[in-house]
Amino acid sequence: MKTVALPSGERVPAYGQGTWNMGDERAARAEELATLRLGLDLGATLIDTAEMYGDGRSEELVGEAIAGRRDEAFLVTKVYPHNASRAGIPAACERSLKRLKTDRIDLYLLHWRGSVAFAETVEAFVALQKAGKIRHFGVSNLDHADMQEWCKLPGGGGVAANQLLYNLERRGIEWDLLPWLRERRVPVMAYSPIEQARLLRNSKLEGFAKKYGMKASQAALAWLLSQDGVIVIPKTGRRERLKENLAALDLALNSNQLEELDRLFPPPAGPQPLEML
Repeated sequence: MKTVALPSGERVPAYGQGTWNMGDERAARAEELATLRLGLDLGATLIDTAEMYGDGRSEELVGEAIAGRRDEAFLVTKVYPHNASRAGIPAACERSLKRLKTDRIDLYLLHWRGSVAFAETVEAFVALQKAGKIRHFGVSNLDHADMQEWCKLPGGGGVAANQLLYNLERRGIEWDLLPWLRERRVPVMAYSPIEQARLLRNSKLEGFAKKYGMKASQAALAWLLSQDGVIVIPKTGRRERLKENLAALDLALNSNQLEELDRLFPPPAGPQPLEML
């Protein structure tokens, strides 16, 4: 399994398991649990969730999936912006810990920017870290200006990752945010790396994948995995799709293929507003 270094030097899998919309349907639960456990077996030990996902049902699913295997997993979860205050974060963290059935979160993220001042959020994150409730903290959906503001705060330089919408069709972060993060060795966690399956129906990507004997999903994931400092977190609740996606790790795109993808999906020609889903 390819790994990515956090600013602390700790290495985590470059391929993680997303869980958005998982845990919502009782009929799908057994297969979703089997998929998450298979992911652990195959080295996809980073699992991403959030208190927002299914009002905690996703965290509960993850907690069940890792039962007896907690030390194998690198757990990532996210706090709502309206809970990101000095008093709100510790309470939200305790609720997430209870749902996840664990005593610590490996990476705790602010889900997006809200009305609570960053200084309050950072202060609360640092306190949780000192208390051993979380090991690392980071952010999600913060743009270049937000990151500059965050990192100037006392403790803000401890940010371990920024989880962002990033895929072949959503390359806006490459203009300023991605280079800024790379300079500081802060990884990007690329969510919706196949655009919630919409990329699979893109004729340009379909043509590229067919030309080189791969699935469209594998081409999209391999493009992200070819980059340094990028962690992909595709979501699937099906074991067969998980194995298909993981095969992207074995597809080392060459320079000609990467240039071809640049022609098909051009990088930004200027600054763009941060995109979110």
